[in-house]
Amino acid sequence: MSIVLHIPHSSKNIPDEYIRFFNLSTKDLQIELLKMTDHFTDELFDICNIHLLKFPISRLLVDVERFEIDELEPMSKVGMGCIYEKTHDGKSLKNIELIKHKLIKKYYKKHHEKFTKIVETMLEEHNKVLIVDCHSFPKYPLPYELIQNMVRPEICIGTDDFHTSKRLKLLFEEIFKNLNFSVKTNNPFKGSIVPLKFYKKDKRVQSVMIEVRRDLYMDEISGGKNQDFKLIQNKLTHVINKVFKKY
Repeated sequence: MSIVLHIPHSSKNIPDEYIRFFNLSTKDLQIELLKMTDHFTDELFDICNIHLLKFPISRLLVDVERFEIDELEPMSKVGMGCIYEKTHDGKSLKNIELIKHKLIKKYYKKHHEKFTKIVETMLEEHNKVLIVDCHSFPKYPLPYELIQNMVRPEICIGTDDFHTSKRLKLLFEEIFKNLNFSVKTNNPFKGSIVPLKFYKKDKRVQSVMIEVRRDLYMDEISGGKNQDFKLIQNKLTHVINKVFKKY
């Protein structure tokens, strides 16, 4: 089996040519980036000898984790399909009419083509692939979130009914709990990404989402790392390596 670590939301990069389409002041855009970015997940999950696929553009411009077609994407109902129209608290984020199709073609489709090719190659070589979808989330829910419980676990494990075996789910839960993390499955977030070519079609492609609560490794007000960053990074490396050996 081979593993690909998918990092969709760690970047804060918005190319200059698109800034004019945003309806926020420079200060408010920085606040939105602070709230919505999965800060440092590209570092937390940077594990030796395991393939990492990072999307290099901010989710505020393009979110490759969403379905391309709004009718298939639940978050489009709150203005957060693959091209966001709304902020975390429901304000107008950007004007998308002139750029939506260009952004999908330039960034969304290219990322998913690359993602699909990586999975295809791994299947050819190993006949089995595990996608670990790597995210983080704030200690307290943002207004757009579907689940508004104020008490949130340190680790949320997202699963898919077709692409996450029971054994895989239990293995992740066990390892995290043995490291003394509080853990919930599909709460406050559920699901895990799979390229559309394989989605609901090929069980050789397994997928699990790991969501790490941000206060464990960073200061959510300043946006900087805290003193436990390296500890959390080492624990996540331990989890992934243990799954790699056992699954």
